[in-house]
Amino acid sequence: MAFGHKLSKWDLKLSPYLYISPFFILFAITGLFPIAYTAVISFMDWDLVRNSGTFIGFDQYVYVLTQPKFWIALRNTFSIFLLSSVPQLILAVFIATMLDQNIRAKTFWRMGVLLPYVMAPVAVALIFSNMFGDKYGLVNTTLADLGLPPVMWHSDAFASHIAISTMVNFRWTGYNTLILLAAMQAIPRDYYEAASIDGANRFRQFTAITLPSLRPTLIFVIITSTIGGLQIFDEPRMYDQYGTGGANSQWLTISLYLYDIGWGQWNFGRAAALAWILFIIILAIGVINMLVTNRLVRDEGTRDGVSRRSRRAAAAAARKQLEHRADTNDKTTEVAR
Repeated sequence: MAFGHKLSKWDLKLSPYLYISPFFILFAITGLFPIAYTAVISFMDWDLVRNSGTFIGFDQYVYVLTQPKFWIALRNTFSIFLLSSVPQLILAVFIATMLDQNIRAKTFWRMGVLLPYVMAPVAVALIFSNMFGDKYGLVNTTLADLGLPPVMWHSDAFASHIAISTMVNFRWTGYNTLILLAAMQAIPRDYYEAASIDGANRFRQFTAITLPSLRPTLIFVIITSTIGGLQIFDEPRMYDQYGTGGANSQWLTISLYLYDIGWGQWNFGRAAALAWILFIIILAIGVINMLVTNRLVRDEGTRDGVSRRSRRAAAAAARKQLEHRADTNDKTTEVAR
């Protein structure tokens, strides 16, 4: 009896780790090793012929950080990221709210917003790069028909950022919309009915019920958009026929600069150093997002003033008390026998 109880307790504690272990084992083999190998190469002057390198310490990092191109690429990356992520999030929330209403052909419209995400990134980039052509692009042709001056989408840095951000928004807005829509549909409809009875209009219901309930999902979308925005590569790579970020690095991003160092200059040591600099930047922003997340969702879902930490502590104490009672009952049974 006691052994069976212990076996059941071990199964309860260990089985979740066994279920998720295949992913972490596979990640350790295919993910951690390349990351560690890249870290080693970043401290070396790597020789591609001999497939070996000479240890030079932080010289590769110093070289990358002292290059003006790096700071231009960093500025472009954050500019494109802000121009894409902020409108994308606002538009995704708006579209998800519309799709959450009682409209006809719901499945059709929900599948429709996902079509741009299914399209190949290269196809999207080629179509939009032609649309934003300086001379014969569709956008400038339309502006000329309206009597407006053309925009130099490739020579002007800010204009090129807007064009690339438009590609990103076109491709990823539908994906984020469906994530937010799933979260909206998980909100109990009783809240809206009670708010309607109290006289709250649609906008008041959205700000008082929908947005607070979407807070954890919004934070997830923000974090994933941040990571993807800082690693943007396909759109700037395909924005022109050369794929180098423009003649004056107008839309050169960090990922594109990394590709040029590694496969254009064949300097894997500097490319590895730049990859780790980008990783540190993303990690720092991720930590900031985590701190903001903990602050925003600290009391999320509580109606009695009790925080999540207090609830977890109370649940752990209750489990320990139950286990103690079970052990006491087993010992009492053994003594009685």
